[in-house]
Amino acid sequence: MIQELHTSFGNTFEQALLNDIAQVGTFKEVPAGFQLMDIGQYIKYMPLLLEGVIKILREDDEGDELLLYYLEQGDTCSMTMACCLGDAKSNIRAIAETDAKLIMVPIHKMEEWTAKYKTWRNFVFESYHSRLNELLHTVDSIAFMNMDERLIDFLVRKSEVNNSTIITNTHQEIAYDLHSSRVVISRLLKKLENMGKIKLSRSHIEIINL
Repeated sequence: MIQELHTSFGNTFEQALLNDIAQVGTFKEVPAGFQLMDIGQYIKYMPLLLEGVIKILREDDEGDELLLYYLEQGDTCSMTMACCLGDAKSNIRAIAETDAKLIMVPIHKMEEWTAKYKTWRNFVFESYHSRLNELLHTVDSIAFMNMDERLIDFLVRKSEVNNSTIITNTHQEIAYDLHSSRVVISRLLKKLENMGKIKLSRSHIEIINL
């Protein structure tokens, strides 16, 4: 755990803070698809992502999901931090997009480290800034982009975070993430295939030229 902590956060935190994290943090290794946090749960720990990708989702009143953003190596979830500070229930769902390794830090350490370590304060502020920009991108895509553009944006981002041109999600799973229907997504994917931008297979989607 110590080596992975240094690899992911050694350029972000000073040694004293790294030591504190290693002392109080709990190492967690989860497989792809594992639900780390659900809507309505009280948050006791804040995740620091050492390896892998976590996707953050919201849910409407009918239970339909919308993908907000991804967390990657060296990230944390600012929405989790906001709930921690207010002692509130989680308003997001966090699911491992890939196999992932995390350090779970007790929330009571947040206030202590904010006062004690400048690097921690900077990390918190930068995390808020990064997640806000991603949320604004999500809002803009819903408000100003048609579903064709949103789907392309989704596939490109999915390829980037997984570092692969092969996307293994089903059409229904993509529809869930984009808050759409499977019929619409399947029609648009077929359109992209006819344009030579992707190749559809029974078990995956291959990006050709997006």
